[in-house]
Amino acid sequence: MADQLQDVIQRWRKAVVEDGLRPEDHELFQNAGLVYINQGDTTQLLDFIQDEKNQGIVESMGCGLLASLVAEVLKKKKKSSSTCQAVITHLAETCSPMELMLIFLGQVDDLHPDLIADTIVLMAPHLQTVLLRLGEEKAPWVGLALAALQKQVSRLPVPYTKEQEVEDAYGLCRCCSALARFMEPFVEEVKRRDNSEDGGTASDNQLKTELLKFCMGSLREPLLQAQLDQAIDIHKQSPLWHFATDILATLPAIQEPLPGLLFYKALKKREESGLLTDSTEAQESRACLAYLLFVQFITIKSFPAVFSPVFVLQCNMEYIDLLLSRKKESFLLKGLELYTKSLERVEDNSLPVELLDLKSFYSVPQHLVQILTVCPIQHLRERGFKVLQLFIDKLGPEAKHKFFRCMIKTSCHAGVEGYIIKNIKNQIELSLKPGHENEWFMGIQVLPLLRLVLCFPRGPETDLLNSMDRVMESLNLLRYLLMRDMDWQQTSSIWPELFKIKEDYLKMLRVCLALSRAYYAGQVKNMREDKKIQAQEAREARGALVQTMTVKNKKVSDMTPEMQYQVLQCALVTFDLMESLVIRIEEISEEKVKTGTAV
Repeated sequence: MADQLQDVIQRWRKAVVEDGLRPEDHELFQNAGLVYINQGDTTQLLDFIQDEKNQGIVESMGCGLLASLVAEVLKKKKKSSSTCQAVITHLAETCSPMELMLIFLGQVDDLHPDLIADTIVLMAPHLQTVLLRLGEEKAPWVGLALAALQKQVSRLPVPYTKEQEVEDAYGLCRCCSALARFMEPFVEEVKRRDNSEDGGTASDNQLKTELLKFCMGSLREPLLQAQLDQAIDIHKQSPLWHFATDILATLPAIQEPLPGLLFYKALKKREESGLLTDSTEAQESRACLAYLLFVQFITIKSFPAVFSPVFVLQCNMEYIDLLLSRKKESFLLKGLELYTKSLERVEDNSLPVELLDLKSFYSVPQHLVQILTVCPIQHLRERGFKVLQLFIDKLGPEAKHKFFRCMIKTSCHAGVEGYIIKNIKNQIELSLKPGHENEWFMGIQVLPLLRLVLCFPRGPETDLLNSMDRVMESLNLLRYLLMRDMDWQQTSSIWPELFKIKEDYLKMLRVCLALSRAYYAGQVKNMREDKKIQAQEAREARGALVQTMTVKNKKVSDMTPEMQYQVLQCALVTFDLMESLVIRIEEISEEKVKTGTAV
């Protein structure tokens, strides 16, 4: 048997020289190699592969062993794994680069989900070896390899917590580290060519384009969904953080300045590669880039300081808009953090009103309202309120005035409206202080704002319980205006109109109070009577009574009978509180009229 094998090997050596290998020779070679692999006798296979006399055979037919060798390594048999790896390494250095690339890409393209991480970690170094052998022809193959690897990595779940990142059960972190190492020689080659006297060739430009595509794709998947804390714990750095750092370091290294990528619209940058587009994928990549730069401060020291904070905010608002429009917590959190950091560098009371005409400056607050009113995650709602107030603080007086009008008209939520009304009161109070006067909150310009606030859009049909936040803040504003009437008369001539707005508002409020009180008192009475009926009949009666009622956007019919009763009692107490404020406002008004200090 050994003699027969030696005869075959001698014939192969001769056939290689004479270019006389036949298809059956390839099949016989693969079968023989497979026998060694299946029997675990890979040491003899390695000896054969490394024998100088057999290099012609290996170069001509060795590619056929790759699939079996990779499968053997993935079985994680310690005895044969290292020798199989050595065989793969030798084949990658010896066989035809084109054939190897086709086989490697075929292996990567069809992977079981459980084998993605192990396969990529195994094959990335060998792919790198083969690509470096391609010389000037490597650029398109680098692009194909990166696209194939990235496609598989995007299938892996992204760790959601630090514990999951440490465990790395699906191998995403290992893959990202392998990909970062995979890119290094190609990035270095681009840098070396760019620094040479003759500059880059067409092949170099294509290589840069392929690297840029990979970097932008990695920003979107997986980095946009990752938590990206700098350290998992005090003893261990985050692999995903390192990967993000590598990506941001690669971009300027391949002559892609970060400002050009982020602010390409404002800087009127054109890119022949077509990567600077308005596609959703490209926008997501740039949104992650902005987050890494301005929130995580990765490579921020090398970012030019010539851009004003207002310009940076204006450009980032498109990315904030995209992030806050999503439903995933990781997107929302990144959007809120980017919004916060972009605003913090802006001077208070400095944003001009013209910015509010931009689409993103309208849609971002609308997304914020959705987070504040619909999002079930408490820490996101808390962050949302903080960034909303920060944005208000940065607006100039005219911009605040316009923003308040817009929010009162569009928010459609009593809690948000009440929050805005409280801010209006604060701005009026500030405007009455020496050195802080402005016409938008103490002159005639304040009247349109107060007309929007001190009104009932639904008239007598207004449900005062659901509108409680808005109504209570409106009454507090009215009381404040009456108590400061001397200040108003000294600084403006609008008090007669304000007094009329107040009268109309209180008149309608009394009507609403009477109707709401009667309705809720009737419900309380019905519930008391229902308690005398048997339990099943009582439940049916209560369902009929309250099936159309809602409180704070929650159907009362979904509550227990005890909760329903408490809500109804709370409503009556709320109406009493509103009525007491109305009475106090009327008393203050009468006192002012008697003393002649108000019209």
